[in-house]
Amino acid sequence: MTVKTEGGPWIVPTRRAVWIPARTPHEIRMSSLVSMRTLHLKPRLRHRMPPHCQVVNVSPLMSELILHACKTPALGNREPQHIHLVGMILDQLKAAECVPLQLPEPVDPRSRRVATALMDKPSDQRGLEQLCERAGAHKRTIERLFQSETQMTFGKWRQQLRLLHALRLLAEGAKITQVALEAGYSTPSAFIAMFRKTLGTTPGRYFRNTPQSASRKTKKGSCTKGNPGSGGGHAREGTRQ
Repeated sequence: MTVKTEGGPWIVPTRRAVWIPARTPHEIRMSSLVSMRTLHLKPRLRHRMPPHCQVVNVSPLMSELILHACKTPALGNREPQHIHLVGMILDQLKAAECVPLQLPEPVDPRSRRVATALMDKPSDQRGLEQLCERAGAHKRTIERLFQSETQMTFGKWRQQLRLLHALRLLAEGAKITQVALEAGYSTPSAFIAMFRKTLGTTPGRYFRNTPQSASRKTKKGSCTKGNPGSGGGHAREGTRQ
């Protein structure tokens, strides 16, 4: 899944979840067949959660807790079993490891022109000086804008763009060679080395399938939009089929 917010896109691969605070306008797009579960938290619980979006790893225990919660008609604060279940889910969410799968977008018109050119074609091999010529700005200005607006150097931002683009292609079933070329890498081995360095494993292991429940609802290539609400936030957990 790709979750688009005002701050930029978040990529949510298989067996990961995204935490979305309340009143955060967002749009969700599916890159492949996806089974998704959504948990909505009441406002009184949000103080235990981060104030900004996060993509986190979903442990086997958290996955089972989410599935169990979704099978329960309504969780109330008068049922001891429900109280324990909610508490365990919140503890798992707080302890979940964050995954660096966001791409902050610059806001200055000059840096946005550079960013847009690369987002339209992540495999673009032009250097920053060449990109700056069309953006109407000096190289040092663009480097300074990227650092201040995205909290990343331009080189790190470009690598993150290529990684997220590669994740979308992998989710759609593309082969490693094709993914490497479209993400701007000269060889599959160079792409795999970057992937391992960033996410700690190979693409094949990262996207390894897990047993799926036959009762899960499947969505393909869909788009849903979330509007600001009065709730405390919600977590979406997706599993690729």
